[in-house]
Amino acid sequence: MDYFFSEEQEMIVDVARRISDELIIPQRAHFDETEEYPREILSALGEADLCGLYIPEEYGGFGGGSFEMVLALEQVARGCAGMATAFAASALGAYPIIISGSEELKRKYLPDIAAGKLLAAFALTESGAGSDASAIQTTAVQDGDHWVLNGTKQWITNAGEAGIYTVITITDRNRGARGATIFVVEDRDRGFSVGPKEKKMGIRCSSTREVILKDCRISADRIVGRVGTGFITVMKALDLSRPGIAVLGVGLGQAALDEATLYAKQRIQFGKPIISFQAVSHILADMAIQIEAARALVYAAARHGDAHPAQASKSAAMCKVFATDMAMKATVDAAQVLGGYGFMREYPVEKMIRDAKILQIYEGTNQIQRNVIGQALNKEYSR
Repeated sequence: MDYFFSEEQEMIVDVARRISDELIIPQRAHFDETEEYPREILSALGEADLCGLYIPEEYGGFGGGSFEMVLALEQVARGCAGMATAFAASALGAYPIIISGSEELKRKYLPDIAAGKLLAAFALTESGAGSDASAIQTTAVQDGDHWVLNGTKQWITNAGEAGIYTVITITDRNRGARGATIFVVEDRDRGFSVGPKEKKMGIRCSSTREVILKDCRISADRIVGRVGTGFITVMKALDLSRPGIAVLGVGLGQAALDEATLYAKQRIQFGKPIISFQAVSHILADMAIQIEAARALVYAAARHGDAHPAQASKSAAMCKVFATDMAMKATVDAAQVLGGYGFMREYPVEKMIRDAKILQIYEGTNQIQRNVIGQALNKEYSR
């Protein structure tokens, strides 16, 4: 379908598609098997000027928004959801600085992120604080013109690879949601360390580790925004980033449809390609319908969030739920079309199934997203 992209947006899609076709798809099985971090792929994305799509021009970026990032992420995810996760996670780590960071923080970090020279990570989740972000235990205590951070963050994407981390801490537990503060922590800071790389079912080439802060002293100029405004910034950052997670589902679903359709055209049974059988063609037709519907919703949500960031929560949650649930179904349906071959590692569909599952879980489970949508509806219909 024609989504009426500008000339620049068409160029973003073309460049990202070429990187996916030429660099990612030929190597995705290797990176999945070895669990090696795709540093060379991320460097290629940086050299192609895709790492700064959402970063303002005055800090070396393209000056686009969530929508431009979505266009690139879709093509990267069509190649490998693990690589797309690493790419998207750096943007999530940078969003708090863009939203609330001081001019000094923006000028210090954003140009290198835009150029692909610096990776970022977003450190919110803890062992006892996932969906309930208000339950975080990591603390920051003021000591003169520094703050001392202590705590452990869990399942942090890009941990061990990123140069900077936007870390959400509690600075005043008595103030509830107004007691959280975000700090920029650098990987070279004393008291900062990471745990071993987690062994995962899917997105295996992305790095997922603990982030450990032990008496980590951070200067006050690395506070993002003001003390006590951390949760507001976190919610705004997630609203901007969730269409990016949703579009990973679109890219992954499209890849599954591509594989299933090509196989169905080539596989001969009873003297005919199996795509000629209604039972198979209807599976493919339903996949195509659901993928296009998800794509339209994600594009609309990303554009809406860029135009109306204060009203983005419901649309961001809706597209995240719909597109990632679709991806799970589409990859399973693709395996059904391939039959026994869909279960074999020499074909990419089994990897796609493993990769799809996490999309329904990270950056807010789909059950939590339904809560967000329900709460928004409750408010809308109470007016």
